[in-house]
Amino acid sequence: MKKLLLIFALVFGIKLSAQDVIFSQNFLVPETLSSSFTGAIRSSKMGSLHKSQWRNTGFKTRTNYVYFDTWFEGYKTGLGVNFLNHTESASTYTFNQVNLNYAMAFQISNTWFFRPSISAGFGMKNYGFQNLLLEDQINANSPIINTTSIDPFLLREERKFFDFNASILFNNQDSWLGVTIKHLNKPNISLSENGNVPLDLFISAHSKYLIPIFDNYRNDFKGMSKLYFLANFMMQGKVNRLDLGTQYIIDDQFSLGILVSTIPLKNVEEASTISSISSFASVKWMGFRFGYSYDMNTTKLFNTGGIHEFSVAYDFNINIRELDRYKCIPFF
Repeated sequence: MKKLLLIFALVFGIKLSAQDVIFSQNFLVPETLSSSFTGAIRSSKMGSLHKSQWRNTGFKTRTNYVYFDTWFEGYKTGLGVNFLNHTESASTYTFNQVNLNYAMAFQISNTWFFRPSISAGFGMKNYGFQNLLLEDQINANSPIINTTSIDPFLLREERKFFDFNASILFNNQDSWLGVTIKHLNKPNISLSENGNVPLDLFISAHSKYLIPIFDNYRNDFKGMSKLYFLANFMMQGKVNRLDLGTQYIIDDQFSLGILVSTIPLKNVEEASTISSISSFASVKWMGFRFGYSYDMNTTKLFNTGGIHEFSVAYDFNINIRELDRYKCIPFF
């Protein structure tokens, strides 16, 4: 029975871990959405994001994301690198990936730009199965533990793979929209010795649109306030998700927002239409950007403790954007 439970936990964990990490602050840290944001501010920027979830359970997970990118004005291109680390306490599962990003910018009208990009990465998944003790390793007549096993469910310790992604983005000085497709080569992520489990394509269509609700005001409030509509549809295999929300920015210094996560294409009739509600806030100070978000689960799952995310970023030479603001992608 214990062996059956172990097999179930491992198979379930592998299936769950095959899905990409989704950040609640993807509109505050848009590098997590698309590599087309590489060099988006026509200068250099760097930052990090920490995500903690399932804090009230034995299945705690932590995710860290770090990025740096810069812009080459003479070539109208951006180069960047990012690193993702994800760990799960119950299964000792870890996932690390580093990506190199390349983006270009083309002006296609008086106010609109087209930004294609590609990203190449190297990933490594590790379950730490060296800590497991399987049935045929135990000898009742000897205190010695066998170091090998013929168990068909004995999985390899790690899997390494290359990964390729592509993105496109359209933007003007107020809004942007784009599409990202990850895992174009469908890398094999199986942890069995001779297994073949292609990683499903991850498709994301995202947009941030300025709502001209304050245009009728005739005082400083008009210039200080901005309201955006946010949308991000994601699909990977049979899993799909649609985030809808708004973001309010005050004087380009403070930001408040809310996102509602829905499941538009239900694979299970009992599945909830709304899976979670996320609120986020951020502040700018001397080139720094600080952000915090909290996800509240709305499904019938037990108390998970919510999802907490913290982010910090730094924009170099931020005044360069004042010279030609419309050539930069608006994001906070």
